[in-house]
Amino acid sequence: MSTPARFQLGKKRVFVAGHSGMVGQAVLRRLASIDCDILAVSRQVLDLRNQSAVDAWFDDRRPDVVVLAAGTVGGILANAQRPVDFLLNNILIEANVIAAAQRVGVEKLLFLGSSCIYPKFASQPIGESQLLAGPLEPTNQWYAIAKIAGIKLVEAYQQQYGCDFISAMPTNLYGPGDNFNLESAHVLPALLRRIYEAKLAGAPSVVVWGSGTPIREMLFVDDLADACIFLLEHHTGREFVNVGSGQEFEIHDIARQIAEVVGFGGEIIYDRSKPDGTPRKTLDCGFLSQMGWTARTRFRDGLEATYAWYLDSLKGARPGMVRF
Repeated sequence: MSTPARFQLGKKRVFVAGHSGMVGQAVLRRLASIDCDILAVSRQVLDLRNQSAVDAWFDDRRPDVVVLAAGTVGGILANAQRPVDFLLNNILIEANVIAAAQRVGVEKLLFLGSSCIYPKFASQPIGESQLLAGPLEPTNQWYAIAKIAGIKLVEAYQQQYGCDFISAMPTNLYGPGDNFNLESAHVLPALLRRIYEAKLAGAPSVVVWGSGTPIREMLFVDDLADACIFLLEHHTGREFVNVGSGQEFEIHDIARQIAEVVGFGGEIIYDRSKPDGTPRKTLDCGFLSQMGWTARTRFRDGLEATYAWYLDSLKGARPGMVRF
């Protein structure tokens, strides 16, 4: 295990790539408590898929630290419909940002991957050593391959150039700022929106894809943001790090708790003709816990905060679509 001297974020120029997404917003909230200069730029101003534009921006702004949270994200349906977007966009973003960071001398970079990098039938809980130990889940393989490429690119820059670049693999995330678009959302925000809309419509039931039996570990996004700061300050070396909560639930239990929070009293029906995805996905976070970090937010508390944010979002702008 790495035991480096604490990396100081104070007074640093910290670039959060993907600041408008759920993870990026949470990282910004966490960085607000640190005396650092936060750099952020919208996709309209800087397309991270454009290498020359990324190089020019890095030359001009010269960040000291990079948190790479940008990417094309989505659930099973989005992955199935847009495999090129999930594979190519994410690889381009990773390659451009990581290469530019090395070229201008960024002191520390954190790349955020995803637990979908692990094999579909990985032994549970999933340890970091299981990367590339078996076939991926076909429903999100495009995104997974792109994230694996990012991990390996970080390792390559460590090996060839000695860069203090690290990677973290969060489990299933939820929280304020999530994507509630039904064509691209992950399971929890998709369930929340469908159950909320069923309540508004006075519907007697709501249909959920799959059997309801897959097990998912859920991590509140502000806990992930806290873990990101912890890893930037305390971790270095080749090992990428799992980030989870230890709180896992079957999909039908997640749907039931959402219904309770939303106040929907109808029936939840499961469409078994639709895919379930990976049967269970829970991370072994022993490495991170031994370093001294654990998640703090109870699932029900995080779910209530997410629903409150969703209701507030309906009063203003439409909940977010796919973000870069």
